[in-house]
Amino acid sequence: MNHPNQSQLGQASTYTDQYDAALLFPIPRSTARAALGLAASLPFLGADLWTAFELSWLNTRGKPQVALAHFTVPCESVNIIESKSLKLYLGSFNNTRFADTAEVQARLRADLTEAAWRGGVVQSGVGVKLVAAELFDREPIYELDGLSLDRLDLDCDRYTPAPELLTSATDEAPVSEVLTSNLLRSNCPVTGQPDWGSVQISYFGPQIDQAGLLRYIVSFRNHNGFHEDCVERLFMDISERCQPHKLAVYARYTRRGGLDINPFRTSYPLALPVNHRNARQ
Repeated sequence: MNHPNQSQLGQASTYTDQYDAALLFPIPRSTARAALGLAASLPFLGADLWTAFELSWLNTRGKPQVALAHFTVPCESVNIIESKSLKLYLGSFNNTRFADTAEVQARLRADLTEAAWRGGVVQSGVGVKLVAAELFDREPIYELDGLSLDRLDLDCDRYTPAPELLTSATDEAPVSEVLTSNLLRSNCPVTGQPDWGSVQISYFGPQIDQAGLLRYIVSFRNHNGFHEDCVERLFMDISERCQPHKLAVYARYTRRGGLDINPFRTSYPLALPVNHRNARQ
């Protein structure tokens, strides 16, 4: 079983520009999920939406090609893919010749699917969409829809996850709300580097106390955890403490190493968000 401390995170790395799928470093989701009391049967659906901004390869005549890449990793997959290993893997395409974009896309899909499901049975492939350079101007910037919790003027003094801050009006009629915040921050569990994010919480159920929810989001500020793990902790804590009938949690983290990771978890079947970056990404 791979452990994050065995990865290239925080270490000096040798960069290869010749294709090498062995650079991908999968990390089992099971360890972080066990800490949340999660077993094989998950209480949520969803996926991790990645954007790669630094993808290039050579055509058969040796001319460089560039593209943006969108990856969709199902949350049911056995592993997350450690982000620096993905950066190194994508870098290995730089001086490798491919017949066309379709070949690059197929290679990415096969390698990422294998890494995401390594140690288990493949249930669904990793989605791969490449955006050609001539279409870059069609990549819009959107902020998350919803009522901003950041408008609240309040004191904060908790900087490690404090689910006890979460409450809801379980004795009142249920409501439907979409709430957002740009104040999410957590830290890489290996390097300690800060990860900045925005979060959207959509729910139907007892009204959640907004001040408590914002303080809870802020409480991740000194927490060490991968993006995917943080969103699943958010989802589970809100589910258990606030008892919504329906819940979806979506976070968009700023990019590092030319990659951004945007996990989405929902308690009910719901279309995945369109992978549109926000201004900080």
